[in-house]
Amino acid sequence: MDVSVQKADNAAPRIDSVMVEIRRRISARSLSSGAKLPSVRGFAKAMQVSTSTVVEAYERLVAEGAIRSRPGSGFYVASTLAPLSLVDIGPKLDRAVDPFWVSRMALDGREGMIKPGCGWLPSSWMPEDTLRRAMRNVSRAGTEFLTDYSSPLGLLPLRQLLSRRLGDVGVHAGAEQILLADSGTQAIDLLCRFLLEPGQTVLVDDPCYFNFHAILRAHRVKVIGVPYTPSGPDIALFEQALEEHRPRLYITNSAIHNPTGAVLSPVTAHRVLMLVERAGMTIIEDDIFADFEEQRAPRLAAFDGLNRVVQIGSFSKTLSASVRCGYIAAPKDWIEPLTDMKIAASFSGSQLCEALVLSALKDGSYRRHIEAMKVRLARARLDTITKLKPLGITPWIEPQAGVFLWCRLPDGVDAADVARHALTENVVLAPGNVFSQAQTAAGYMRFNVSQCDDPKLVDILRTAINAALRQ
Repeated sequence: MDVSVQKADNAAPRIDSVMVEIRRRISARSLSSGAKLPSVRGFAKAMQVSTSTVVEAYERLVAEGAIRSRPGSGFYVASTLAPLSLVDIGPKLDRAVDPFWVSRMALDGREGMIKPGCGWLPSSWMPEDTLRRAMRNVSRAGTEFLTDYSSPLGLLPLRQLLSRRLGDVGVHAGAEQILLADSGTQAIDLLCRFLLEPGQTVLVDDPCYFNFHAILRAHRVKVIGVPYTPSGPDIALFEQALEEHRPRLYITNSAIHNPTGAVLSPVTAHRVLMLVERAGMTIIEDDIFADFEEQRAPRLAAFDGLNRVVQIGSFSKTLSASVRCGYIAAPKDWIEPLTDMKIAASFSGSQLCEALVLSALKDGSYRRHIEAMKVRLARARLDTITKLKPLGITPWIEPQAGVFLWCRLPDGVDAADVARHALTENVVLAPGNVFSQAQTAAGYMRFNVSQCDDPKLVDILRTAINAALRQ
C-alpha cells in the first residue's frame, strides 16, 4: 500500500474526533457565535493529536460553514449557529436512557402502553365529573374567559383561593404574592430565568425529579447533587457542597419527595434553612404533591416566611394534566419582575385554564375525590410492593403517602438495561440514573403505583430483569 494513503487513513479518525468535539462545543454554546476557536497548537495538545490534524479538521469545518478563517487571527465560530441541542450538553453516561427518553416514552400515546415509569395518575383515576361541571360552569360565565388573555398575575379569585390553601400548610402569602403560571414546570423555568446566569451552580437532591435536570441543563448551569436520606438532604454533605461550590439555588420537594417518597423532617428543615441563610442562597420548594399527604409535613416556605424560599405547585397530578395551571408564591418584591419575565416568555397565561381550576377547586367533590384517591393509593402501594417482592425488587423506604416507590433491583441488575428490554414489550420504566446527577442509582427504579395494575407487568419485568442479567 502507498505510504501516503496509509497515513491519510490513519489520520481520518483523529480528524473526525477533532471535528466532533468542535461541533459539540458549538452545539452546547460553550463556543458561541463569533467566538474564537482554541489555537491549533493548544487544541492539538488538548486532543493529543498533531497540529496538522487540527489544521485539517478546522479547514473541513470552514468548508462546512461551521467556522470562519481570519488570516493572521485564527478561526472563529460562524455567525449562524445550529439550534441548541440539550442532548449535546448533557452527561454522556447512560445517554440512551435519560430524562428526555423517559419523558418522550411516557408521553407517547400508543394504545396498550403500560407506564409504571410515568409521573401521573391514569385518566380513570381523575375527577372527570368535577372537570365536566367546571367546563359547563365556565362556558356559562363571561365570554372573556373563553376569548381573552389572562391578566399578567393571573385570575385574582384563584390567587385568593391559593392564598387560603397555602395558609393551611403554614405558608402565609397574600394574593399579591402569588403569580400564576402555565404549569409547575413553567414556574420553575421562570424562576431560573429570573435568578440564574449561565455557569452558576445549583444544588438538587440526588435522586431528584428528573425534569429538574432537564430544566437546569437548558439554563446552562452547573448542577451538584446532594444525597437524599429518608429525612431530607444529607446535612453534612449539603454543608460541604455550599462551601465548595457556592451555589445560587437549591431545588427540592419537601412534602412528598420525588422519586423517593421520603418526607423532610423538622430538624433537617431547620438545619437546611440555617445553612441557606448563611450562604445567601435561594430555595425553590416544589409542592406539587401536597394534596396526596396523609399528615402535613414541614414546609421550608412556612419556616422561612417566603424570605429565601419560593414555593411552586400545580394541579396536573390531582385534577388534570390537560388543564395547565401552576403558581409561584414568592417575596412581594419579586412578583413584579417575575411578571415581566412571564410576559416576555409567554405574554399571558390561559384564563380558560385558570377559570377551570378555580371552578373545580371550589366544587366540594374535589375534596371527596382527594380523600378517595389517598385510600386508593394506599392500597396500590401495598399491592405493588407485594407484586415486586418475588422479583427481588424492594422499596428503599415504604412511603406513608404519594404515588411513587423508589426501589432497589436485584444485585447486578442495571435499571437502564431493564428499561430497554421492557420497552420492547410496550412498558415504560423510569430507571434510577435518570434521577441521579452523580449517576449512582443504576440499581434503582421508580415505580408509579397507580400505573402498576396491569396483570402482564410482573412477567414482563421478570423477563426484562433476566435479559439484563445476561448482558
